[in-house]
Order: sequence, then C-alpha cells, then structure tokens
Amino acid sequence: MLEVRLPGTLTPLFPGLPRRLEIEAASVLAAIDELEQRWPGLRDRLVAEGPSLRNHIHVYVDGERAALDTRVAERSRLDVIAAISGG
Repeated sequence: MLEVRLPGTLTPLFPGLPRRLEIEAASVLAAIDELEQRWPGLRDRLVAEGPSLRNHIHVYVDGERAALDTRVAERSRLDVIAAISGG
C-alpha cells in the first residue's frame, strides 16, 4: 500500500478526508485519481489542465520531487505539499 500524506489545507474542504491514508496506485496521477474517486473535486485542487500539477502543489515520492507520471512502489510514501504565499 502507498502511504499518502496530504496538506492540512485540504482536509476541511472534503469531509472525512484524513491527512494520512493508504491506497493502491502505480503512479502519482493514479494515486490522485484514486483520491478523486473517494472525494470528488480533490483532483481539481491538485491538478491543472494538461494534466500537470498546479503551480502551488509539490509532490514528493520517498523524499524525492515527483511529477504526475512518477511511478510509486507498493511501500512508497507520497507527500503532497501546498506552497503558502503571502505578502
């Protein structure tokens, strides 16, 4: 199972969405699509047209920067980070 860690900014928007969960997926995009099946609308918060990750979203697989097509192993950890800006 792939361990997924999500930013706290997403959990209030999707009832029942935990910050940490385990899913089965073969790539970053497949993981996001699996989350979309459970929490409709989540994909739009992470993925822009193309598809590509939104500018303020960063994804890491086992500590390495990743893209949507990055493959994940069964025991991988996927961290989704939302960049925060202000001024």
